[in-house]
Amino acid sequence: MKVNVHVSLKPGVLDPQGRAIHHALEGLGFAGVNDVRAGRLIELDVADDTSDAALDDMCRKLLANMVIENYRIEKVG
Repeated sequence: MKVNVHVSLKPGVLDPQGRAIHHALEGLGFAGVNDVRAGRLIELDVADDTSDAALDDMCRKLLANMVIENYRIEKVG
């Protein structure tokens, strides 16, 4: 089973990478971009019988820093 884990910074956490992207977009002449938040996508291929609780546990223990990040689990197909 394919699983995508979307990890993003919690609201209020400073995002220097997002700020750099925003600055670069402005420098390239793209107007109208008010804010940029950068995150990451983790693609997993797990056994079909992997439980939602196990996926959640993976995220909480390793894939996301629960102090500053949120995550969303998406099962693909």
